[in-house]
Amino acid sequence: MEKFVKLIDTAVPLTTENVDTDQIIPARFLKATDKKGFGGNVFRDWRFNKDGSVNEDFVLNNKNFKGSILIAGDNFGCGSSREHAAWALAGYGFKVVVSSFFADIFKGNALNNGILPIQVSEEYLKELLNKITEEPGTLVTVDLENQEIITPVGTSSFDINPYKKLCMINGYDDIDFLVSKKEKIEAFEASL
Repeated sequence: MEKFVKLIDTAVPLTTENVDTDQIIPARFLKATDKKGFGGNVFRDWRFNKDGSVNEDFVLNNKNFKGSILIAGDNFGCGSSREHAAWALAGYGFKVVVSSFFADIFKGNALNNGILPIQVSEEYLKELLNKITEEPGTLVTVDLENQEIITPVGTSSFDINPYKKLCMINGYDDIDFLVSKKEKIEAFEASL
């Protein structure tokens, strides 16, 4: 995984609440077991009309909004436990998703795939969504070391599992973490 310490970027506001994993990546695209290629189908049924033409009204198709930070409505990632949703978001280029609530399984899948889910208060989220919607170029700073998101509407701290924080800062997946402990493991085994 890529190391994540601090990110400063613009954001995409997705005001919809209760976005489930089938909306993030529709089930018909789940035939592959490789992470590659899912980004092109993220929010497929919202990004494109039934005839395949681009839905100009959907925020990801609005040229004013871009960036690797998705500011999403409440209860993001609910529904089925498919890891493909995290694969699709990462494949599209998102590194952070901000919401006032995440489904637990989605949150774990996001962290396992290098996406930082940041949970903020409903009030902070509402103010941030309004600010980003009104001023598309607004910069958002995500400081993982200090566990803060800094925006023009204020600073909000966020929680993260200490192990997952360590992994993200070092660019480790679970196997990389174990490999990083190889010398200590070997020393322990030799002491037995």
